[in-house]
Amino acid sequence: MNKPKMASEKGVPNNSRVQILLAQLEKLSGDSMVRDPESARQITSKLLHLIQTQEKTSKEMMSKGTSGMDVILNSLEITRDTQTILNILCILSELLTLGKGRRVGVFVSKGGTAVLLRILINANKEFHPSEELMLQLHSLLAKVGPKDRKLGMKARLTGALNITINLIKKNLQNAKLLLPCLQVLRVYSANIINAISLGKSGAIELMFKIVAPYSKKNTTLIKVAVDALCALLKSKTNARRAVEGDYVPTLLSLYLDWHRKDTWHRHTVIRKGLLGCLRNVTNIKLGRQAFTKADGMRILYNSSIECLSVRTLDPLVNASSLIMRKCFPKNRLPLPTIKSAFTYQLEHVLPSGPVARLYSQPPEGRTHAQVCSEPLKKVDDVVDDSDDNEDTEADTENDTENEEDEKDCGSLNDDIEKDINKLHPEKIPSRPYEELRVYEKFFVELSQDFQGFNFESSTTSSSAQSAQPIVVPTAQLPSPNHADTGDCVKNLDQKVVAPKHPAEQKLSQASERVPLNADEMESKQKHPKPTQSPLHLEGIAIRCLAAAGGGGSDCGSEGAEDEVGEGAVLEVPDTAQLLPLHDLDLYVKMVKQTKSVPHYTEVAYPDYFGHVAPTCREPLLERLYGVQRSKIFQDIERLIYPNHIMDKVVYDLDIPGCPVIESDGESLKFNSQFESGNLRKAIQIRKYEYDLILNSDINSNHHHQWFYFEVSGMRVGTMYRFNIINCEKSNSQFNYGMQVLMYSVQEAISGRPRWVRTGTDICYYKNHFARSSIATGGQKGKSYYTMTFSTTFSHKDDVCYFSYHYPYTYSSLKMHLSKLEAMKPPGIYLRQDVLCETLGGNSCLLLTVTAMPESNSSDHICQFRNRPLIFLSARVHPGETNASWVMKGTLEFLMGTSLLAATLRESFIFKIVPMLNPDGVINGNHRCSLSGEDLNRQWQNPNPDLHPTIYHTKSLLQYLAHTQRTPLVFCDYHGHSRKKNVFMYGCSLKETVWQSNISATPCDLEEDLAYRALPKILSQIAPAFSMASCSFVVERSKESTARVVVWREIGVQRSYTMESTVCGCDQGKYKGFQVGTKELEEMGAQFCVALLRLKRMTGLHSHQHLLDLESDLIGIQPKVVSCPTTYVMDEDEPSFLEAVDYSAESNDEDTEVDLEAAAASVATSTDAGEVPERLSDSENNHDAWKSEPVTSSH
Repeated sequence: MNKPKMASEKGVPNNSRVQILLAQLEKLSGDSMVRDPESARQITSKLLHLIQTQEKTSKEMMSKGTSGMDVILNSLEITRDTQTILNILCILSELLTLGKGRRVGVFVSKGGTAVLLRILINANKEFHPSEELMLQLHSLLAKVGPKDRKLGMKARLTGALNITINLIKKNLQNAKLLLPCLQVLRVYSANIINAISLGKSGAIELMFKIVAPYSKKNTTLIKVAVDALCALLKSKTNARRAVEGDYVPTLLSLYLDWHRKDTWHRHTVIRKGLLGCLRNVTNIKLGRQAFTKADGMRILYNSSIECLSVRTLDPLVNASSLIMRKCFPKNRLPLPTIKSAFTYQLEHVLPSGPVARLYSQPPEGRTHAQVCSEPLKKVDDVVDDSDDNEDTEADTENDTENEEDEKDCGSLNDDIEKDINKLHPEKIPSRPYEELRVYEKFFVELSQDFQGFNFESSTTSSSAQSAQPIVVPTAQLPSPNHADTGDCVKNLDQKVVAPKHPAEQKLSQASERVPLNADEMESKQKHPKPTQSPLHLEGIAIRCLAAAGGGGSDCGSEGAEDEVGEGAVLEVPDTAQLLPLHDLDLYVKMVKQTKSVPHYTEVAYPDYFGHVAPTCREPLLERLYGVQRSKIFQDIERLIYPNHIMDKVVYDLDIPGCPVIESDGESLKFNSQFESGNLRKAIQIRKYEYDLILNSDINSNHHHQWFYFEVSGMRVGTMYRFNIINCEKSNSQFNYGMQVLMYSVQEAISGRPRWVRTGTDICYYKNHFARSSIATGGQKGKSYYTMTFSTTFSHKDDVCYFSYHYPYTYSSLKMHLSKLEAMKPPGIYLRQDVLCETLGGNSCLLLTVTAMPESNSSDHICQFRNRPLIFLSARVHPGETNASWVMKGTLEFLMGTSLLAATLRESFIFKIVPMLNPDGVINGNHRCSLSGEDLNRQWQNPNPDLHPTIYHTKSLLQYLAHTQRTPLVFCDYHGHSRKKNVFMYGCSLKETVWQSNISATPCDLEEDLAYRALPKILSQIAPAFSMASCSFVVERSKESTARVVVWREIGVQRSYTMESTVCGCDQGKYKGFQVGTKELEEMGAQFCVALLRLKRMTGLHSHQHLLDLESDLIGIQPKVVSCPTTYVMDEDEPSFLEAVDYSAESNDEDTEVDLEAAAASVATSTDAGEVPERLSDSENNHDAWKSEPVTSSH
């Protein structure tokens, strides 16, 4: 016998039986097969038998190098004999069933689906099409369809859609044929055009005839029909057709029937499919209305509650939750207006922008009842009336931070700067030098000759010649309705005292080590010092300690002193030794000088008493499964059982003069009328549940994130739930282990004045309150988010405070600076100037810190004047209080007595603006100043009247550029709300080009890698710092930020934003812990240590004793290795995983011999309870940093 022409696989004999049969089949040409159908029938029958009985036969036919599939498909296309076609279809079915995905892919690639469709068309032309042929064709199409993305289009173009739908109509009782037809219909419907066409052909109505109530028969058929219906309803046209056909109640009835009768949960796929149909129908407004009208909320709620006890039914519960959240009626926030409750009239408003639009809106004014009863129709509360409704995000019980970051990274390349000309940091011609000369007075140290200064006496007295405050009077003056200093604090001089609480415990006295552990705290307590309270806060002292245990501030102050009694005394904890930089009387003095828009007359206890870091780190909260779902269900109960909701307003800043509403003692009392406070409204929903609404930034209608408020009148041991219902960001670290902060006055009086992380059942999710399109930049259909937490209280008659992050007020800054200056060690040059006045009439402070020259000799004065400058700033965003705590750590290190601090001062001149936005901080804003604008977006063209602090800070830098004294490093301290760890953003031409894939010549890409040195050093010495989170890409949306403008216009190569997490760390020594003030201050100190190593790397100045110190400190702590961070979503900057090899970043070969050990020593000391760089330290701390000189080479 001659060998067949077919190629054969190596190792398979050419004369094998299957190869012979295939060769015979191949010989039958088109005419031969038509003339002799019997031969083809016999050959295909034998092949089918071989495949069914011998497994290796199918492997031979589908092996690589064989043409078995080509022969089969060619024969299928040629033959007209029905039996031959059936044989070949059975052969294909066997081959594709055994081969799974790969064989199906081969079949599709060879045009198999097109051949099947042609046979289907031809078979349909018969007067009585063969039922068996139709069954085999649809079975095979159902099997290969999911692998062929173009099958739907092919079926539509060939007319196969109508064939299948007509076949279904004629065979509703023929389950055997109906099943593969429905499977094919499901595949067809994945194409949206096909779905619309099938809907017009009556496919929707047809599916509802097949989908039946609960039955143990034909469950597979029903499941496929439900899936096909779900695919059809993805089309909004079909969804509308289903609503108009009144099928929404039918779907609900079917689901309820299957839910009740499927007691063993064997058919959850059918129940889930029905929920999928409801989800698709409710994507349109008509569907949501029909769902609500059919009592769908109650049906799904009750069925979900019954499923909660069975963990395997979670997919049903989650799907039901998704539908209910989508259909929950949109409400407006119960506010008279989304504008801030506080008004500050700007004298200058730019002609365009959000502030101009805000001022052009008509005035509003409605009561709480009107707000709650009116429909959503005013411009201020528009919701999307179209059918384009994004699915409410899925229940995030299983969401990961990486998923969020992937979503965010998708749009990153769209924002990257792609203009190569804008990526070159060129000094743009700035204002004339004549205009900038006025800023010369802020740089006295660059011209001072120190003649006549007694350097010998500098060892016992202040060595810095502090200049008088200098004010550049270009800022807008306070508005006429703004109270002056005396009016603002008129009530602070009143003395309010209270009787000693019988349960008051003794105050702990601090020892040299701070803070004390619990045992030492217990053994070293002493009686607090009785003093008159400097707080006028209309009964606050009574709220704190009186047996009656009242609540928040009363309206009006009449009779307050009579209630207290003449002999009353407030026991105030003596925190002088616990907090050497905190002074109660000095703080009150600073508050009296602070001007606020609401004319605050109260002082919050946490700011008055101060904060001592906890003795141990606080771990990230482990989120229990199902927490968010249970909270959402409780929200849904409000709609289903409205009679259970109290809806009682207990605090409202929109009520002039009396925000605290009297109650019968059954409600908590709230207050936020103090510096940096933010709480606009509190509504009691249930007996122990409250909805809280945050105030917008002044002259804005959004930016809700920062909160700081007081609670009193609580019951001990009772679990309270608080819901902040007008958050704006789409995700939050509250979903990933972050807790709110609480401060207990009773704890403070007992010797533990500290903020502690608290709260259980914490989650963050989208709610049913609609955001105004005005506040979303014209986008409609956006919703607010709820941040909810539960907590209990441990003390009777307590006053507690809750905050988003550790508060740090403007008055606290002034107090700390005053204490630093008073406790300044000798040899430090410290000057505090007033850079400018803010819109609110407060001072923006500028600090100059360096070391005094050794003498007034020309060499020493020259070295003094030629020190490189470091320019630091912080708190441009008021809600980022962690930036101030990092700055506090930097300042305390700079003013410290250690050898490292002294060397740092001798190496650099520091220019520091510790608070760029005092007005925003004072008035409880989250992001803006009184101008209603984000000041970190005004650096390109700041307005001296609207943005004075930015205008004058930039002018300082422009002056330095004109005088050829460009800073070596510029760093703006920030806080980040949606990422963990501490990290930096910088500016790099190369990395921006690499990310954007724009074409550039090698000449264009010339760039010094020095910008990466400081972040790398920090990653080696700071356990909280993550190099993996750093980004050096320049984005279009950030072109007006400080970082980019200083890099591009001033020419500072090392221009950074340093972001500190508000949550915690997921790498390094602090992995799994929430960040505290101790870690933040440590980060500020480690930034200073990093500058020392940067100085050595850049060769600016060499000190042998510093190298000796480094050598001595080797091995104190192992090097911190940063691992890839976990991203959530970004806040001020885009997320970016840098693809740069930092191992080759520096030519330093003695990486081990650096200052990482010094920073490690800072961390180690801090862990032991010491703060080595603070001015209050004893000489022992100074000695701890000394070392015996050893020989070291550099």
